[in-house]
Amino acid sequence: MTKTAADIWSKLAKLPQPTLLELFSATRDGGEGADEPGGAERVAMLSGRIELAGEATDDLMAPGGILFDWSKTHLDRAVLAQFAELAEAMDFAGMRDKLFAGEVVNPTEGRAADHATLRGVGDEAKTEEAAALIDRMGMLVGAIHQGALGEIDHLIHIGIGGSALGPALGVDALARDFARCDVHVVSNIDGVALEAAFAKCDPAKTLIAVASKTFTTIETMTNAESALKWLADNGVSDPGGRVVALTANPEGAVEWGVDETRILPFQESVGGRYSIWSSIGFPIAMAVGMDDFREMLAGAAEVDKHFRDTPLEDNLVLRASFADLYYTRVRGCQTRAVFAYDERLGLFPDYLQQLEMESNGKRVTADMQPVDGPTAPITWGGVGTDAQHAVFQLLHQGTHLIPVDFIASIAPGDELDPAHHRILLMNCFAQGAALMAGKAGKDPARNYPGDRPSATILCDDLDAATLGALIAFHEHRTFASAVLMGINPFDQFGVELGKQMAKAIEQGGEEFDASTDGLLALAFDKNQTSELT
Repeated sequence: MTKTAADIWSKLAKLPQPTLLELFSATRDGGEGADEPGGAERVAMLSGRIELAGEATDDLMAPGGILFDWSKTHLDRAVLAQFAELAEAMDFAGMRDKLFAGEVVNPTEGRAADHATLRGVGDEAKTEEAAALIDRMGMLVGAIHQGALGEIDHLIHIGIGGSALGPALGVDALARDFARCDVHVVSNIDGVALEAAFAKCDPAKTLIAVASKTFTTIETMTNAESALKWLADNGVSDPGGRVVALTANPEGAVEWGVDETRILPFQESVGGRYSIWSSIGFPIAMAVGMDDFREMLAGAAEVDKHFRDTPLEDNLVLRASFADLYYTRVRGCQTRAVFAYDERLGLFPDYLQQLEMESNGKRVTADMQPVDGPTAPITWGGVGTDAQHAVFQLLHQGTHLIPVDFIASIAPGDELDPAHHRILLMNCFAQGAALMAGKAGKDPARNYPGDRPSATILCDDLDAATLGALIAFHEHRTFASAVLMGINPFDQFGVELGKQMAKAIEQGGEEFDASTDGLLALAFDKNQTSELT
């Protein structure tokens, strides 16, 4: 009889739950679990590399890769076997094929999810269309760098959500050593954010990028209007001539006033939080050049190929998804922490928050039935070693069980004394070991229970290809988890209700609850009084 997903989840919940130390010593113990590999064999079973070497431009990318080590999680052969059955029951292979074939995988909106085609992987016609749009962006970037729009030293990139987080991450990670253009990403409607960007830019040498899939997003368009006014107020005779539009609605950009030659379209079937690979990546290309941007695409493509072509039992992306679902649904973990032991990845936890929580924070399945368990964990994190002196107290001795991902690079990102990077990596590896092993003590305040899971993602180096690979890995990890839970990761209706109510407040004439009405009266009455005085 074919097992249902409910049967498999029930079986997973009933499996033995050995500690991590028991799992690492399984073969040495020779007991009931003697066929479960321990030690180095376990590491080999639950670790693997994705190689990133390949041609990105005319030059070969330097050989490199990423190690994904999931051995310090509670995955074992019995758990993996059940998840393999779950993948079969949920037709994971079929859904993966649909994703890369450009078929509808977003049923509520009737759309494909074509972000992989932007990296050259997937439906041939769609990859050709994507390549043409990226070539168009490359020509505009090259022309600007060569002075076609005058001397441009600064770019203020205005967007929100996926239209801002990806560019901010890319610029912060890749443009620290050298930037061809000083980029400032502004997302918040709070005018303080935009004024801070203005203060760092010479208006005579500033370009404005307006990033909005629909070109109607109220926060983005309000900030864009203020940016144009700032240019005009500071002597720029043609502010509109300094605007580049990044959008899936080029007609809307033309109507707003952007010349067609400065509109960089992307496909409607590319979701905002998956759009860094499209023209939304324009500020990254402006900062580091198109060659590096193409290397980022090439690194992501290597992960695409691994995810698409690797059998389920060896698929590193799917293995990460198995662990995520095991802790969320079987062990009851409500959060997952991500700590980058690399200053250049300081925004990576923020990026993953949107990617994972907006994609999989759902309460109904793709066929509109209530979900049968928890979906996305709350993703959070920070930068090591700063986080060790803040939140790691709770990780080691708190009452919550929180799976942790550690991300680091073997090659340093600085040219200082190698002691800096050596200490950084030692701390990263030590934290994972300490979370697993713990330490018993007679003093309860100094007792560490251990058996706390972690995974380590260790990059050979942090370059454009590696960044692309890291992002693509987590995109597919999110998709895999969604398929195994039967939910649609590509819509995001949960963000709409608050926006609708904000519009209702702006239009006036609508009553809300007593608390909200009181806050509105107090805030706007005070603002009006302030303006009058």
